[in-house]
Amino acid sequence: MVLKASASEAASTVTEAVLLLENGDQLTRDEFERRYTAMPQIKKAELIEGIVYMPSPVRIAQHAEPHAHLLIWLGLYVMGTPGVRVADNATVRLELDNELQPDVLLYIDQAYGGQSRIDADGYMAGAPELVAEVAASSASYDLHAKMQVYRRSGVREYLVWRALDQAIDWFVLRTGHYICLPVGADAIIRSEMFPGLWLAPAALLDGALATVHTVAQQGLASPEHAAFVARVQANRRP
Repeated sequence: MVLKASASEAASTVTEAVLLLENGDQLTRDEFERRYTAMPQIKKAELIEGIVYMPSPVRIAQHAEPHAHLLIWLGLYVMGTPGVRVADNATVRLELDNELQPDVLLYIDQAYGGQSRIDADGYMAGAPELVAEVAASSASYDLHAKMQVYRRSGVREYLVWRALDQAIDWFVLRTGHYICLPVGADAIIRSEMFPGLWLAPAALLDGALATVHTVAQQGLASPEHAAFVARVQANRRP
């Protein structure tokens, strides 16, 4: 005999179904994760101050290529810096109302004294030391709502590539506020959090990766980078 579900049971089944994730939804972080996990077709969604943001399709010149070039540059640093790692589009749990998915992040492994950790389910919890985002312009939420979350959560350095403005902003956290790192007389910006992480911003904006590579190698060969590597290695826990 086949038993039919009652009207109340059917309604309960519908209620328990996972609702779609929609741009602009106001959700808790747990509910955001539940809906996001149930929709594998969605490649990127973020929860910022309890509101869901789902970016539009990605264009080559305005996002995809700058994103790839940031990965190349930061990858060079990781290859020469044991204990430091790079990740692309990783989900990061920050506070109860914020779960972001930065374009690129650079972090010190927890085993070497880093300030973030990888949870049992594979997601990052806590602020990575450096986040890099590609934004359309200065009007982007990357330089407003997102930036405030990163600042409050303790992301030590925040780099934003404004593709339409052809500009790069690299902020460092000091006394609870972000200030721009200066471009040196030699046209190079030097990280404070990651000694030896050097960038020629004009070259990166022009797509001159050979120059970006040369400057990055100079940073890796610097005495301050060697001292940083030694300090990170000394922090290693078994």
